[in-house]
Amino acid sequence: MNKTRIAHLLSLALLAGAGSAQAVSFTNGDATLDINGTINGFYSFRSVDNNGVKTDNSALTNGLLPGWINFVFTTKVEGLDVKAHVGFAPGINDGSSVVGLPGLLPGAHCNSDTVCSPFTQIDTRNLYFQFGSPDWGTIKLGRDIGLFAQKVILSDMTLLGIGGNSYAATPFNTTFGMIGHGYMYTGFQPQITYTTPSMGGFSASAGIFQPSDFIGSGETSTPGFQAIASYDWKGSMPGSVWAGFVHQSIDEGPAKLDTFNARGAEIGAKVGIGNFEALAYTFASKGLGLTNVGAQFYSPFGETKGNGYFVQGTYKFGKTKVGINYGQNTDKDGLLTDTNKFKSYTLGVYHSLNKYITLVGEYNQEKGTGDDLWGDSFKTRTISLGGVIFF
Repeated sequence: MNKTRIAHLLSLALLAGAGSAQAVSFTNGDATLDINGTINGFYSFRSVDNNGVKTDNSALTNGLLPGWINFVFTTKVEGLDVKAHVGFAPGINDGSSVVGLPGLLPGAHCNSDTVCSPFTQIDTRNLYFQFGSPDWGTIKLGRDIGLFAQKVILSDMTLLGIGGNSYAATPFNTTFGMIGHGYMYTGFQPQITYTTPSMGGFSASAGIFQPSDFIGSGETSTPGFQAIASYDWKGSMPGSVWAGFVHQSIDEGPAKLDTFNARGAEIGAKVGIGNFEALAYTFASKGLGLTNVGAQFYSPFGETKGNGYFVQGTYKFGKTKVGINYGQNTDKDGLLTDTNKFKSYTLGVYHSLNKYITLVGEYNQEKGTGDDLWGDSFKTRTISLGGVIFF
């Protein structure tokens, strides 16, 4: 696999970094508009054992990535590097039971008298602009990928495939990869962030984020805060180490009867040795939400404690990469009555057919235990085959 190109195209899809791999580029004077995108599709067969009740499910579905089309404007004016990015993320699935017609599902409102499928939605994930200089850094305003748990998901090999899909009903716009078993989802969030210049491989970002009213109180008196610092190096053993933090104050109701601070911290590292690459990651949180679900600030069970760890190893044979990863998240306390665990591993094969297309085969197994979330035990096995194009 052409690892450098795939990594660059992934960064274009998720972070929309401008570069030479754009599919289409238009230049007028000192301004450039680049267009790039990605599409994927998979067949998955999933077996579920929910406390002894066994079911099977076949689906044609998106992977962990949705589809994506990105429009990236760049220019340099009066000494400032300026970028604006609009990115739309559709999916290939809908919820229709009638071939060729839009899906109709109860509770998914389109307007006052019609319900429609949530699966065919177009998600505006990227809508931001930024400006800066190599001397003093970059300021970003708008909606883009979050800082906390960003680097681990960008390093997860199942980003090119499906991984686990217990929480993303099949079919759906995306699966969950290893989200919920090893790390939490970074999300695409409204933000104002500052990123330092690169200083000998060291860089840091910090910003304020749209607060989440996950208690349902309507009280979000202060913004969220996220930060990440990393050190990257090249050479015969290239790698990266990083640490991140997320925080938000929670005010429950006008009387603030149950105010607490939701927070999480993470550390991670990856290193390459020849054709082999290893990744290790861990995090801990309190009040941040149910880490088993993986969505930050989803916390119907109060001020829960969560932690997790994730490890991965991959090896390249020419144009083919093989890998295995394993992760586990644990939730307890708050209003939970049990210690709830969600763990998973994935075996994956990723073959670069050419510089645009990658063919993917994966086997994933998930297991959840704990009375609050799983009713004691829950197991899935998923086999998936498909591919992804970056252009």
